[in-house]
Amino acid sequence: MTAGTDARTTGEGTGTYAPRPGAAPLPRMIATQAALETKMLLRNGEQLLLTVIIPTLLLVLFSAVDIVDTGEGKAVDFLTPGILALAVMSTAFTGQAIATGFERRYGVLKRLAASPLPRWGLMTAKTLSVLVTEVLQVLLVTVIALALGWSPEGNPLAVLLLLVLGTAAFSGLGLLMAGTLKAEATLAAANLVFLLLLVGGGVVVPLDKFPDTAQDLLGLLPISALSEGLRDVLQHGAGMPWGNLGILAVWAVVGLAAAGKFFRWA
Repeated sequence: MTAGTDARTTGEGTGTYAPRPGAAPLPRMIATQAALETKMLLRNGEQLLLTVIIPTLLLVLFSAVDIVDTGEGKAVDFLTPGILALAVMSTAFTGQAIATGFERRYGVLKRLAASPLPRWGLMTAKTLSVLVTEVLQVLLVTVIALALGWSPEGNPLAVLLLLVLGTAAFSGLGLLMAGTLKAEATLAAANLVFLLLLVGGGVVVPLDKFPDTAQDLLGLLPISALSEGLRDVLQHGAGMPWGNLGILAVWAVVGLAAAGKFFRWA
């Protein structure tokens, strides 16, 4: 018997040894991978710029300087729901698409797919990492907004449902992009979409500033549904925004289904 090996004897005299080699329990593997994904994201300067610094600066700048006509009431009351939606998009879509795209390019996903952690477990870990990051983002944005004079209203359950469905929708779209395009194309496309939706998604510019036809089309985008839904609840104290929830649910189902079907691991 070698040192460090615990030998045990059964009633029939057969020796068994502990620790037994093998994969860790699945929940532990998923939790460990999620913790690793979160640490990598928080240590990445470019990701922090996208997910934390840009939304925070936009909130402070547009609240302090009258750049965009946000209608009646305090600017921070209009802007905060949009910035929360932007934070979700920056993490679940843009950041995840770019990170996953380069992981696929460098063969990281292919190696992880060959590990005891199943592929769906890896995607679950990535989703948990996104959720942890979003919790930190929401807390930071909330603290800053309250310091700027934000007065939130509405039902917390409605806010939670909007954030969860928004995360699912953007995660599906981000994984679809990362799993089908080359890493460089993903980098360019994800940043371009981020900028376009920042302007045209009701985040800092009200949708009613656009022509009527454009408003109808823009209102069907996931960022618009999320920002307008959060605004209806947090600024106007509306009830459950079923229309916006429905739009986000459709995007979530379509995006996740498409990502599951077309995602390429190498």
